[in-house]
Amino acid sequence: MNDTEVISIEGAQIDKTSGHLDMTTISVRTNMTFAQAVSRWIVHGDTLVPIERVIPQDKTEDEVREMNKNAFSSSESSATAAALHYLKKPMKVEVVGVAKDSPATKEIKIGDRIIAINGKDVGTGSQARDIVRSYKPGEKISIDVTRQGKNLNLQAVLAPHPESKDVPFLGINMTTTAQDDLKVTYNLEDIGGPSAGMMFALAVVDKLSPGELNHGKHVAGTGTIDDFGKVGPIGGIDHKAQAAQEAGAELFLAPVQNCAELKGTDFPSMRIAAVSSLSEAISAMDDFAQGKELKSCG
Repeated sequence: MNDTEVISIEGAQIDKTSGHLDMTTISVRTNMTFAQAVSRWIVHGDTLVPIERVIPQDKTEDEVREMNKNAFSSSESSATAAALHYLKKPMKVEVVGVAKDSPATKEIKIGDRIIAINGKDVGTGSQARDIVRSYKPGEKISIDVTRQGKNLNLQAVLAPHPESKDVPFLGINMTTTAQDDLKVTYNLEDIGGPSAGMMFALAVVDKLSPGELNHGKHVAGTGTIDDFGKVGPIGGIDHKAQAAQEAGAELFLAPVQNCAELKGTDFPSMRIAAVSSLSEAISAMDDFAQGKELKSCG
């Protein structure tokens, strides 16, 4: 049995939690025979979809796996940023990886704290990415960093992105963390994509704030999240909601943009709350615990 917490936090007092805050995910099976596919459909209720809806035909399975891995890593950083933003904790952006043979290779080091790009202040990883993407491949940018207590001004010429020549590429991976010694670690393997972001953010807020965010209830949900707590749509919402009900969830938090996919579906033992932000998700749990009317997908 693995006793490792899904989310571990160091450098802060952790509040006691109870109940459930379940993230949901779906699995994809490929390379099945027609008979196997039909059997999965009949026996397990799997949905059969064209392979190009799951794996773009101009990408290999390994490339898609790497894309999903990167998206999952980005969602972890955004979840931390969203939680810290909600809790009004000051943040910093640190470099955690530098791509080989990229514009950043000779200039930026792992551990650098990014302060500004071309004079524009950087408070979160997504802000840094948005600033970089506002320029074009071939343009030079300046990057202000703090390295081992020293302030440095670095220069780099943006390259074309490996996946799209029109998109600028600097070649760094960043994480958003608290300015103090607080450290959030996500301990999940073999999961890809960004759809766990909202539930990750809720769990971090729950651990760092007094009281039980879910009021001891069994809550599940899904949804992407950005650095400022905006919740976005995901795929496979109907399967995720059904799996949550089967697991005993009392409340399911669903992105507003996915509501149309849940209309007409019956979940007799579980309520659905439509949310568009981290704060709305927290309010939905409060309302559910108090027996108030929820903003639903109905």
